[in-house]
Amino acid sequence: MTTILQTAGQNLSPSSSGGFLRSVVNGVQALFDHLERRAAIKTLNELDERALRDIGISRSQIEDAVYGSVKTDLMRYM
Repeated sequence: MTTILQTAGQNLSPSSSGGFLRSVVNGVQALFDHLERRAAIKTLNELDERALRDIGISRSQIEDAVYGSVKTDLMRYM
């Protein structure tokens, strides 16, 4: 009976410090992801039209391509 009484009062949710640390790590990861995408956009913007066409995107699709939302079905008609 002692074991039941000791565990009954314990909180099963993660500690607030663990949740805070997880939030900080997720925030830092989101920042690095954002910076990496911005660098990719900058690099693609430096390419000429022919190079962009070779990889299958137009200049207006650079950000969509970096963020993964290019409609490949529409690219066949370019």
